[in-house]
Amino acid sequence: MAKYYVNKNAQPTGEHEVHTEDCTQGASPENRLYLGVFSNCQDAVRAARNHYSNVDGCAYCSATCHTR
Repeated sequence: MAKYYVNKNAQPTGEHEVHTEDCTQGASPENRLYLGVFSNCQDAVRAARNHYSNVDGCAYCSATCHTR
């Protein structure tokens, strides 16, 4: 289980990335929205879609959810 966040700032390509709490590529605390504790990135990405329509997993900490 991990704590997941979504970056409030979109990437240049438009998506908001989902990261684990300890990801080195994640947003600073003031630029991220806490999603909750999940056992996988798929559930975290689904939760992030409640806030943003264009969501992707981080290539580093959520690689199985990274599609772009």
